[in-house]
Amino acid sequence: MATRELVHKHGKELHMNNFKIIINGIIKENPTFVLLLGMCPTLGTTSSAINGFSMGVATLFVLICSNTAIALLKNLIPDAIRIPAYIVIIASFVTILQMVMQAYLPGLYQTLGLFIPLIVVNCIVLGRAESFAASHGPWQSALDGLGIGLGFTLGLSLLGSTRELLGTGKIFSYTIFPENYGMLIFILAPGAFIALGYLIALINHLKKA
Repeated sequence: MATRELVHKHGKELHMNNFKIIINGIIKENPTFVLLLGMCPTLGTTSSAINGFSMGVATLFVLICSNTAIALLKNLIPDAIRIPAYIVIIASFVTILQMVMQAYLPGLYQTLGLFIPLIVVNCIVLGRAESFAASHGPWQSALDGLGIGLGFTLGLSLLGSTRELLGTGKIFSYTIFPENYGMLIFILAPGAFIALGYLIALINHLKKA
């Protein structure tokens, strides 16, 4: 009886730890609003909600796959070539992503353009490989990739929705108010900095409240 309770308690603790890994990436270490990583795609692809969401999902896929692969192979990779090996692994999954998008989502691939291959050098992906996947098992590394990827997707979607709404009166192409009332600056590059700054300030205020 005691053994069964111990197993149940251990399973519950393991479930909670797995949940904390995911929540950590979404809230505590959110790449966009807390760590301020990956600013190039964050500012460059969020002129609309769908673009931001799509870039986030693409990065999410690479994060989960690369984290898992690196966690499985970390003991086979010599320390001297650790970073180059990680980049090769990440680049492999980015290439797969490119080929799939070109085949099935050519319009979206053209819209996101150079930012898809640039996932290879995204500091979020390489950073999680070095700081988490290199020292944890494949399951936990996959969960970390899921959490960070969801946090990044949420950040880009929120920023893209804000810019699209203020700039065109739409969210995911659904009209909220007439486009004539929109402010063009939010669709342009300066609007990305302005919107991101106010969103970070708002989130920090809500954390303190």
